Amino acid sequence: MAELTRKEFYQLAIECRERALDLARHDQHRVVPAQCSLFNPWLAKLKSYDRLAAHIGPLGTARPITRWHLMGLVFLLWLLIVWFVGQELSTTGQRVLGFALASTLILLYFLPERLYGTTIELLEGKVLRVVETLEGILQSQEMQFSEAAYFQVKENLQAARQELRQQIHLAH
Repeated sequence: MAELTRKEFYQLAIECRERALDLARHDQHRVVPAQCSLFNPWLAKLKSYDRLAAHIGPLGTARPITRWHLMGLVFLLWLLIVWFVGQELSTTGQRVLGFALASTLILLYFLPERLYGTTIELLEGKVLRVVETLEGILQSQEMQFSEAAYFQVKENLQAARQELRQQIHLAH
């Protein structure tokens, strides 16, 4: 475990604010694989700090699975089934198989993305948890910042928290 220094803490506060503003530009109910790919290494970096690991340890990684990934997988699976089993089925069996594919694709289309992927709203909730953890450490005076640095970090964390709460509130 790495020790969280004042410089790294200050940088994390800036990163939280930037992440909050970046996440606000996306649709809250969609999975954005690029954002998930940015979040996962950042979360691993945060978990490497001893002061943060206990508080954010339960946070899971982001799942960059979109609706089109899932639909493409189902369609590919259906093609394989038709290729290997289609010739052995009767006309009725082929119709049932076609109906099953269409029904599955329609069901997947209307299934909320948060069930199989990490939406922007869920990412915002995870970043908000990190911000609240950092604010708790800042309030406890563990980092022993100078007065000017303390207020700069506090301002960055408050701005990030306000933006994240606003976006989460707007999503509902």
